[in-house]
Amino acid sequence: MGSFLETVGDGVVLVRVRGDLDGWAGSAELAEALTTVADGRGRRTVVDLSSVDFADSSGLHALLHGLRKHDSAGVPLVVAGPLSVQVRRLFEVTGTLGAFRFVNDVAAAITE
Repeated sequence: MGSFLETVGDGVVLVRVRGDLDGWAGSAELAEALTTVADGRGRRTVVDLSSVDFADSSGLHALLHGLRKHDSAGVPLVVAGPLSVQVRRLFEVTGTLGAFRFVNDVAAAITE
């Protein structure tokens, strides 16, 4: 997994995630990045999952951890797609679709 942070728009921090997001790759890095961002880097965080092909419970845990950090800091966290079938299914099966704010793409998440 690769991820990187960039500030776009007016204080929106974009976290782009690529590859797999599972116990073997990426989950710890994503959790760390989301914690860093929640600690005051922007007014909103967008997590771009459009290039993630697979995620498991470790990836979901990293996102939930990041969401809790953002909620505590009062910073909205938005998940941008489009999501792969496998990633969407993870949210559906675990009943966490309602926990996150999803948008169709990064552009919509930045300009909302």
